[in-house]
Amino acid sequence: MSTRTDPIPTDADRTRPLGAWIPPLIGVAAAVLGLLPWLVTGLRLPLQNLWAAETLPDDMPIVLLPFSQYALSLVAALLVIGAAAAGVAVRSLRLRLRMPRLGVLAAFVGLLATQAVAAAQTATVVRRGLDASRAASDLYFAAVLGVVVLSVLVGALVFWLVAAAPRAGALVGLAIAAVLFGPWVSGLLLPFGTVPSDWQLALATWTRWVPAVVIGLAIAWCGVATIGRVIAALASLLLLWIAPAVITGVTAAAGTRVLASSPLDMLDYAVQVTGMALFLPEVALPPIALAVAVAIGGLVVRRAR
Repeated sequence: MSTRTDPIPTDADRTRPLGAWIPPLIGVAAAVLGLLPWLVTGLRLPLQNLWAAETLPDDMPIVLLPFSQYALSLVAALLVIGAAAAGVAVRSLRLRLRMPRLGVLAAFVGLLATQAVAAAQTATVVRRGLDASRAASDLYFAAVLGVVVLSVLVGALVFWLVAAAPRAGALVGLAIAAVLFGPWVSGLLLPFGTVPSDWQLALATWTRWVPAVVIGLAIAWCGVATIGRVIAALASLLLLWIAPAVITGVTAAAGTRVLASSPLDMLDYAVQVTGMALFLPEVALPPIALAVAVAIGGLVVRRAR
């Protein structure tokens, strides 16, 4: 296998400078791109079980994130995919053009500022509308907001891995994003809160394969010429096995209303569903096999070229 690493271009190689205003704009644009599956829905807050007043769906306020226990995987996908998009754009540009000083940091600031505004606006609107007299409102608000904050932090990790790390680190970052790319594509095909058509449902059944294809392509791009890259490839396949199962378990438990009053029972149910998704061969093995096949095919093409 080839032992080439990412080239480190000199200033002479990168003769075209990148304007200082472009990196932060890249961060903002990538964050907005990540929100696309939610933007196409019209941005109406999903109906809330703990809302203080009876409200029709079309009269719910506008929010920049789908704040709901039924949209946890979508929330994570919106934020992490936006971060990954920013990382890919920055990595591509910094290898071809002369980036301004602190350009990568500027892109990250643009990304983080946009996502922080979206999170703050959504949290403010939801907190104001929830029934403050019920203790369950505080628990619900804190739990969903915690998922939002965690997703922003994971997105930040993905950005720095993809934008600035060596290829092995970038592969891990791409693998984390790939796991959530399936829910992102699904949210685009089946906008949250809408009634899907038959063709949308048919297409959505294929989204479970999206993470495997992306991870396979990422392994092929990275290569396996060094120990670090081999470890990164194995870690990516491990993520493909574990992360979707955890997402399935958490979303299944969070979407079960009868468990809402018992966090311990909800946690126990999440663990049970996660275990089933992890150790059912017909569920766990096909995506891993597809990722390996795509990776091998991509590596063969690379070597042939």
